[in-house]
Amino acid sequence: MKEIEVLLPGYNCGECGFRGCREFARALLGARDLETDVHLDLCPFLSRERHLEKRTQIEEKLPEIRSLWAEREVDEEGEIRGVIDGLAADFALAPLPGEPACREDLLVIDRDAEFEVGDVLRYRPLGCPITHFGEIIKIDHGLLTVHMVGPRHLLGDEDFAPKEVGVCMVAAFEGMVSRGRIPEVGETVRFLPEHCMMQKVHSGVIVHSEGKTVRIEGVDLKVW
Repeated sequence: MKEIEVLLPGYNCGECGFRGCREFARALLGARDLETDVHLDLCPFLSRERHLEKRTQIEEKLPEIRSLWAEREVDEEGEIRGVIDGLAADFALAPLPGEPACREDLLVIDRDAEFEVGDVLRYRPLGCPITHFGEIIKIDHGLLTVHMVGPRHLLGDEDFAPKEVGVCMVAAFEGMVSRGRIPEVGETVRFLPEHCMMQKVHSGVIVHSEGKTVRIEGVDLKVW
């Protein structure tokens, strides 16, 4: 999915009918819980000259990636699987209703750094090779709760620069179970965050489970 998302304009304008370019990319791949009758003309920017080359790249890549996605996201028995590792997960984690991404709690290693709600951070989770961008929505006793955001459309301000905070510990995820089984409190689980750019299965312990809302702590990219 990431291969398609990075070729989209990245404006997250919603003109395609989806909340952002990530969801549009997922729909283009024919994900099971989204409409599959989706085409590139839904994006008004892909027909503009500056994006035509990337549109061509998307058209070339789609058939192969669609095939891979269909084979590895969900197997014949309905198991949810990571794309990069092929591991089975207990469930997929989606954002809470009305929110743009799953909530992620961070512990910043730089103890001298100061933050305010609304700051956007540029960081790398310990153990993850991918740089993340997160907008702070809550600060509680040094724990920062962020929504994942993309770097290319922040505030539409060319002069905008996120705060560089280096490596961070991811303490928890919070969101909704979109596919798979509802876990029990205290259970160690494998889960697939829908916003994960690598589409890699994570592990952790359920500390809250109410309806489809779950909170997972002790998050780890190692899955035993």
